[in-house]
Amino acid sequence: MNLLLKGVTIADPNSPFHEKNCDVRVVQGKIASIQGKLSPQKGEEVIDGNGAVLSPGFFDLNCLTGDPGFEAKEDLDSVAAAAQAGGFTGLTLMPQTKPVVHSKAQVAYLVNKAAGYLVDIHPIGAISQDLEGKELAELYDMKLAGAVAFSDGAKPVVDDGFMSRALQYSKGVNGLLMVHPENKSIAGKSQINESKISVLLGMKGVPALAEEMQISRDIFLATYHDAPIHISTISTAGSVSLIRKAKKDGIKISCDVAAHQLVFTEELLNDFDSNYKVKPPLRDKADIKALLAGLKDGTIDAVSSQHRPHEPEHKQVEFEIAAYGIIALQTVLPLLFKAGLTVNQIVEKLSINPRRLLGLSIPVIAEGELANFTLFNPSQTWVYDQAQNYSLSSNTPLLGETLTGKVQMVYNNNQFQVYG
Repeated sequence: MNLLLKGVTIADPNSPFHEKNCDVRVVQGKIASIQGKLSPQKGEEVIDGNGAVLSPGFFDLNCLTGDPGFEAKEDLDSVAAAAQAGGFTGLTLMPQTKPVVHSKAQVAYLVNKAAGYLVDIHPIGAISQDLEGKELAELYDMKLAGAVAFSDGAKPVVDDGFMSRALQYSKGVNGLLMVHPENKSIAGKSQINESKISVLLGMKGVPALAEEMQISRDIFLATYHDAPIHISTISTAGSVSLIRKAKKDGIKISCDVAAHQLVFTEELLNDFDSNYKVKPPLRDKADIKALLAGLKDGTIDAVSSQHRPHEPEHKQVEFEIAAYGIIALQTVLPLLFKAGLTVNQIVEKLSINPRRLLGLSIPVIAEGELANFTLFNPSQTWVYDQAQNYSLSSNTPLLGETLTGKVQMVYNNNQFQVYG
């Protein structure tokens, strides 16, 4: 169906219409015209933007579904529905499913099953067989089958020699390793940040050192092999400093931060609410300040959802035995506004940079381009209740909350969805 968007403010630094209020006509999946005023044509649907922002579609670097093996948590249908409701027209899927996505067969399964969605779904292949950190997975074959990067998910690569070989091999196939920053021998079985809060709660804490030591090791190895590396979901001020210096030194390093790490602090754990149990753990206000500074100066390349769905029996239990993670695809945008990011910063960190890091085509809001965009209202409030939750899971502390920043529609692959 053809569309006419009236009175939208375009936010796209690659567009000649950046920061201009325009009408946008979409015909058969392409942007046919952008002008100050356009008159409706017969048969086209008119969307009143009323000053809402039109940006390239959001893209998520760190998402987990349950397919294959854990479809009760989330299947491809539900993750696509939650993603587009959150403004995402593209995402990557982490490999820690059952079976693990560690061969071309599993990658091909996801690629074929995800064909036809509004949301572009890209598999990430495992670095190691069964995420065990012992034998390299089929990196080259997975890349040919459609894997856009390689990761062992929330499992850090422990063995230094194995990590060295993985970097060397991935460089040879023009691949990107996305690694979880945690030194297991330092972190141990601790589950929350090491601080006064952990002492007051009587729980052993994970020191920032555990994250920063792992990043330091990976910087050394990436430097040695002159290979690119991506650090997923950093959380400490020290991590920001290490990566900032590495970038200045010309090392091929990038990183992202989960949206909830920019808003939630460890003080929220005082009631032992397992919905706040995430990995890496929530840190303190000084870390959040450093993370926001890193986003603004370009040290942190992107923001991710770190969407982790779980059934109630894995989250509505005692904190120490609860699973890590929250569902997050629908709440990234409101959290970024709450954190104080501007519209242009959100577009850079949520639409443009994630695709650039993976070497994917970046949508542009310009005449003649394929339509791939998100329309959102920065000031509109909405209640994130169960009726508005498109995930199969409900493990989020934000359920029932009134949030600011509302996705109004998404368009991609000649499909669109409007949200009231």
